[in-house]
Amino acid sequence: MDHYQTGIMDAVPLHARHLFFTITPDASPAGAMRALAAMADGSNTVVGLGRSLVQALGHDIPGLRVFPHYAGAGVDVPSTPYALWCWLRGDDRGDLVHRTRQIEQALSPTLTLSQIVDVFKYKTGLDLTGYEDGTENPQGADALQAALSPNHTPGIEGSSFVAIQQWKHDLTHFEAMPAAEQDNVIGRHKVDNEEIEDAPASAHVKRTAQESFDPEAFVLRRSMPWAEGRQAGLMFVAFGKSLEAYESLLRRMVGAEDGIVDGLFRFTRPVSGSYFWCPPMRNGHLDLRAIGL
Repeated sequence: MDHYQTGIMDAVPLHARHLFFTITPDASPAGAMRALAAMADGSNTVVGLGRSLVQALGHDIPGLRVFPHYAGAGVDVPSTPYALWCWLRGDDRGDLVHRTRQIEQALSPTLTLSQIVDVFKYKTGLDLTGYEDGTENPQGADALQAALSPNHTPGIEGSSFVAIQQWKHDLTHFEAMPAAEQDNVIGRHKVDNEEIEDAPASAHVKRTAQESFDPEAFVLRRSMPWAEGRQAGLMFVAFGKSLEAYESLLRRMVGAEDGIVDGLFRFTRPVSGSYFWCPPMRNGHLDLRAIGL
């Protein structure tokens, strides 16, 4: 299959930038989307459409919905829907700035750039806590199967869904924990990334063991750290053939199944949550036939 946005499958770059757009009321986004389709290569610029944008074009993508909100004991997972998401990938931050300006100008005034989050690769692909992120990512053909729609309909085949959350870490609190306690929060030893067999039930690795769900809940993670001033955390990005696997993971993390809350909530919290549909590629451009373009 060669008609998906290849940036989904590529390893995370040195630098990246997440752009989130809202749609102008009563605006017709068809022209702006045609312009974006011609600009986005699916590799250095990955694009996702939110439900509001799809519906503004008079269409519907089966399985695309608004990110759910969860609230529980000490847990608050917000829903922050946007019309459009662009993930700019590269090695030069200056290039990302110029590409941002080009996209913003092409989409204005129909779509307004509401939020920018700059992210970066830390060492070998670690979270700022020092733990490896995405250890159990599927590889090769398994990654394609996990991330891309099995629907063979033209305009849908090769597409993907993506869940995005910005997590804000309290690194001071985390670093004050003894090393063994940190390991038990994550469920792995930091020194060798080996899983801890007798970790507590709240350990993140145990909460999100993708093969432990029925059906199995495999997603393809492309998360990267972010930092702004004194604040920092992880920009969580998970691609899937549907949104079902991710929602299964999230429900278990917040304790909706058994009341056991993921240990991550001891030092970090999500401040956003959005879903998007990533269209396939056709002749080197975004394939927008599924939304009538």
